[in-house]
Amino acid sequence: MTGTIFDIKRFAVHDGDGIRTTVFFKGCPLRCVWCHNPEGLAEMPQLAFYAHKCTNCGLCAAKCPSGAHKITDGVHRFDRTACLACGKCETLCINGALKIYGQTVTVEELLPVLIQDKAFYDNSGGGVTLSGGECLLQASFCGELLKALKQNGIHTAVDTCGDVPREAINAVLAYTDIFLYDIKALDERLHLRCTGHSNRQILENLHYLADKNVPVEIRYPFVPGYNDGEAEEIAAFLAQFSNIAKVRVLPYHNYAGSKYAALGLENKSPAVLPEETALKAARACFSKRDIKVG
Repeated sequence: MTGTIFDIKRFAVHDGDGIRTTVFFKGCPLRCVWCHNPEGLAEMPQLAFYAHKCTNCGLCAAKCPSGAHKITDGVHRFDRTACLACGKCETLCINGALKIYGQTVTVEELLPVLIQDKAFYDNSGGGVTLSGGECLLQASFCGELLKALKQNGIHTAVDTCGDVPREAINAVLAYTDIFLYDIKALDERLHLRCTGHSNRQILENLHYLADKNVPVEIRYPFVPGYNDGEAEEIAAFLAQFSNIAKVRVLPYHNYAGSKYAALGLENKSPAVLPEETALKAARACFSKRDIKVG
């Protein structure tokens, strides 16, 4: 069994408690307007072309098996429709202008990478987090990986948008210590505007985790002009659950512009960043209902 990932981040401190290693999986069912990991949206590997790093040397064009790279009038032209995402050009590019997002891996290949920092996990209360994209689009693989991590005594977290079939939740449930669960909006029409999808399945799966009494950390991305008015309603909704470990109000940032351009994707990221006073007010909505804010 294999999985498709696009990054492994060691010494992560924002993907659950303690020092962690985060594995980022390809593929996502949502299309959030503010997505900061656009390289994780598609399920298949993709080649990113960072044009500002290219010196038009032509090494990629000489070796590309599909003719996706051409040097015309001294300028590198990249035809995405012809690209096979084989990665041959990436190995030749000394300037880092070409990067494959998407690597096929096995549990046996990943495990040594993930357990090498166990001493740091143990000393900090950390562990390994599976993220994305949406890691539960590859639920069977994630279940096998999480099982192997638990057999090695490692704390596990699953970072999910929740918009996955119930079977995907069940595939990882026995081997997951905590779910990091996104709530982007409660209003369904607003959720559709923000992500392109309904939130019905997301809320149903959250109720399911509550029924199972599985620890959940809620992550509320705070995006001005979109869902920044949802804090009070989300707090009132969460007050009914006894399994919520904490809520993190995540301030939106717009650092992903270069990745959108490199992948040939339209960047719809909002221009306005959240103000600290607004973030404090949002956090207060949860605190006043005795919900821990991380």
